[in-house]
Amino acid sequence: MFPMLTLLSMFYYICLRRRSRSGTRSEALGSRRAVELGQRSALPVTVEVEQYGKEVLDFSSHYGSENSMSYTMWNLAGVPNVYPSSGDFTQTAVFRTYGSWWEQCTSSASRFRRTPPSFHSQDYLELAFEEPVYPTAVEVLETYHPGAVVKILACSLNPFSQNPPVDVRWEVLWAGKPNKALTPQARQFSPSIKQINFATNLLRLEVNSSLLEYYTELDAVILRGVRERPILALYKIPVIDINDLSDSEEEISEAGGLCCRSGGENRHNLGNGYFDRLPYELIQLIVSHLPVPDLCRLAQSCKLFHKHCCDPLQYIQLSLQPYWARLTDASLSHLLSRCTLLQRLNMSWTGNRGAVTAAGFCSFMKACGVSLVCLELSCCHFLTEACLEVIAQTCPCLQELNLASCDRLQPQTFNHIAKLTNLRRLVLYRTKVEQSAILSILTFCPELKHLNLGSCVMIEDYDVVASMLSARCRSLRSLDLWRCRNLSEHGLAELVSGCRLLEELDLGWCSTLQSSSGCFQHLARSLPRLRKLFLTANRTVCDSDLEELAANCSALEHLDILGTRMVSSASLRKLLQCCPRLKLLDVSFCSQVDSRLVQELSGLFPNVSIKKSFTQ
Repeated sequence: MFPMLTLLSMFYYICLRRRSRSGTRSEALGSRRAVELGQRSALPVTVEVEQYGKEVLDFSSHYGSENSMSYTMWNLAGVPNVYPSSGDFTQTAVFRTYGSWWEQCTSSASRFRRTPPSFHSQDYLELAFEEPVYPTAVEVLETYHPGAVVKILACSLNPFSQNPPVDVRWEVLWAGKPNKALTPQARQFSPSIKQINFATNLLRLEVNSSLLEYYTELDAVILRGVRERPILALYKIPVIDINDLSDSEEEISEAGGLCCRSGGENRHNLGNGYFDRLPYELIQLIVSHLPVPDLCRLAQSCKLFHKHCCDPLQYIQLSLQPYWARLTDASLSHLLSRCTLLQRLNMSWTGNRGAVTAAGFCSFMKACGVSLVCLELSCCHFLTEACLEVIAQTCPCLQELNLASCDRLQPQTFNHIAKLTNLRRLVLYRTKVEQSAILSILTFCPELKHLNLGSCVMIEDYDVVASMLSARCRSLRSLDLWRCRNLSEHGLAELVSGCRLLEELDLGWCSTLQSSSGCFQHLARSLPRLRKLFLTANRTVCDSDLEELAANCSALEHLDILGTRMVSSASLRKLLQCCPRLKLLDVSFCSQVDSRLVQELSGLFPNVSIKKSFTQ
C-alpha cells in the first residue's frame, strides 16, 4: 500500500505544480526586474494612519449578556478600557469558552473528517474601522491569558459604503497555530502582516483558546496603514524556484510515466500508472485522505481520478467551514452532483455578505438533504425562514441541528424546527427563538438529548420550558440555560425531577435561583449521573450545596461556582475527596477562597485544575 501512496503523491504533486504556474520563466524574471527598478526609484512619502475599531459587526460567541456590556464583544470597539493593566475585567471582550473542557463533554459535536490540519479557528469577530487603509500593522491588546489569536484577515468591502463591491475578497494578513503565552499578563500582539493590494477598514480575528488556562480577554485592536497604495503592492512577486528555471521535458516525461506513457515497455499498463489494477475500494481509501479543495483539483487530472473524486461516497461528511471565505452559490452548485449521499454537513460561518444566497442554499438542500443526519449552520446570516422550511421538508432524518448565533433569524422561523421529529441535538445559542416555538419543538421532538438555549433572551418564562422538558424529554443528557434570567427554584425542581438522566447542566448567571430554597440540594440528590454543573455567578451557593454534591454526584468532572460568597475551605475539601473524577473547579471571585488555599488544594489534588482569576 505504501508504494501506491508514494506513487499517488508524486503524480499529484506534478499535476498541482503544472496547474499552479502563474507564468513562464521570462515573465517571472521580468516581474522581478520591474520590482528592482521600482525599488531604485523614489518612493512617495506617505503618512501612516492609526485608528481603533469603530464598530463590532459580527462575532461567533461571547461570555457576556445580550443586554449589557460586561464581557461582551462590543467592548472591543474604541480606545482601550483596561490595557496596560492585566487581569479579569468586565470591560473587555471575552469569548464563551476556553481550554479543552467543552470538547470533552458529551454534548460536543464530533469532529468532521477532512478538516484541514491548518484550520485551527474556533471563534471569530469582525471589527470595522473608520477609514480604509493599506495595512502596515495590526495590534491586538490582550489583557488576560493572551495567545488565542490564530488568524487575522482583511476584507475588500467597506461596511459603511453605500455601494458595496460585487466581488468581496478576504485576504489573510497573518496566520499561526494555537499558542499560550508564558504568563497571563497583558501584552500587545503585533505580528508581521502580509502586504495586500487593496485598502481595508474591516478586519476579522479568528481565535483558538484550547491551550489557554482561562478565558482570554481582548481590550482593543489598532489598525495602522497608509492611504495611498504602497509602490511594492503594484507588483506581484512570484516565488521563483530553481526547478522552474529548467525546461519542462523531464517533467512531461515524469508525468507520462505515471498516467499517459504508452511505450513498449509499458504495453500492459492501462494508462494510469497501474492504478487501474488496484481494487476500487483501495483507491477510494487513498483519495479519502485529501481535503476537499485538493479532491476537486485531483478530479481534473484524469478520468480515473475524476471517477473516484466525484464518487458520492467521498462526500458522506463535508465540512465547508474552513473555506468560508471562498464558498459561494457556484461552489454549492459544483458540489451538487457529488453530495447525493451526504449525511453530515458543516456550513458554519459561510455565505455572509451575499456570498451564499437563501435560494442557492435551498437548491442544495433539496438535492442533497434527504440523508442528512447532522447540519451545522452557526453564524450563517444568509438563512431565512424559507431555508428552515426547506430543511424541515427535505431532511426527515436530521438528528443534529446547530443554529448558534444565527441572531438575524426572525422568531417565527423557529416554528419549522418542530417538524424535525428525529432531533437529538439542538443548539439555539444567541437566537431569537420565542417561548411558543420552543414549546412546540419540545412537544414534537421527544427524543432530544442535547439542548442549548444559552442567551436566548426572548423566552419569557423558563419555568414553563422546564416543565415541558420534564414531561416530554426524559432522555435529556445535557441542557444549557446560560444567562436565562427567569428560571425559578420551582422550574428547576420540576426539571431535575423529570430529566434524571442529565449529565450536563449549565445554570451560569441564572440570578433568580436562590440556594436558600434548597433547589441546589434537590438538584444534587436528583441527578446522580451529573458530570458537569455550572452555577457561575450565583452568589448564594453555600457549603450545604457542595456537601450534597459530594454525597450524591461522585461522577462530577466540571464544576463552576465562580462568585459565591458562602463556600468555605472545608466543603471544598470534602467535594474534592468525594469526587475523584473532578477535572475542573472554578472558584474565581469566591470571597472565602484565597490564592493560598487554591495553591494548597492544587498540591493535594494535582489532577484537578482549580481556577482562581485575578485583577491587578
